Amino acid sequence: MPTGETRRLVARVAPLIADDNLEGISIVYVDVTGFADLEGELARTKNEAETAYEELQSTSEELETTNEELQSTNEELETTNEELQSTNEELATVNEQLRERTLEAVSVSGFLEGILATLPASVIVVDRDLTVQLWNRQSEELWGLRADEVSGQHLLNLDIGLPVDELKDPVRECLSNGASAVPLELSAVNRRGRPIGVRVSCRPLETSKGVGGVIVMLDETPGGVD
Repeated sequence: MPTGETRRLVARVAPLIADDNLEGISIVYVDVTGFADLEGELARTKNEAETAYEELQSTSEELETTNEELQSTNEELETTNEELQSTNEELATVNEQLRERTLEAVSVSGFLEGILATLPASVIVVDRDLTVQLWNRQSEELWGLRADEVSGQHLLNLDIGLPVDELKDPVRECLSNGASAVPLELSAVNRRGRPIGVRVSCRPLETSKGVGGVIVMLDETPGGVD
């Protein structure tokens, strides 16, 4: 071709017959370049479509797998949510029980403090570690320290006008034996600096779990201690 372009031709050969005699051969060339190009383009398009279909099918399978995983995750989340809801309900029940017990404890504590306030003696309640739990009004009057100042303090570390070291044996006797200790007569100094005598009685504080502490009662003796 003059332009140097490659073309595709189809040669059609036919005999030339006249009076039943072969006179020659007819050769006709037909340009089918356009058809060949279309056929090639069609093949490429078909291959691209097949590739796209395979990719689409692969993507669809991945989406199905992802959907199954999401469904499984959703089921796990639902199960976890149910467990959390059950746990929350249990915690709510526990909190309600704790609240009721706290109210009961506060009520009992207030009731006990009310009783101790009516006693004429100085009353000190300690736990098994000898830590002060209750300190009644008479104790404040006698020793000059408020309840909030001694609460949580060790009995034997109290800086009052009483020889607290003398209380160690009877208090520990109550904790060990679960019985009242023999009363003591001690010399002391009250908050006004006046020498006084006190009679000390130690009794175990009984709880549902056994001896939970000791009640120490200190009665001022009229004549003091010689």
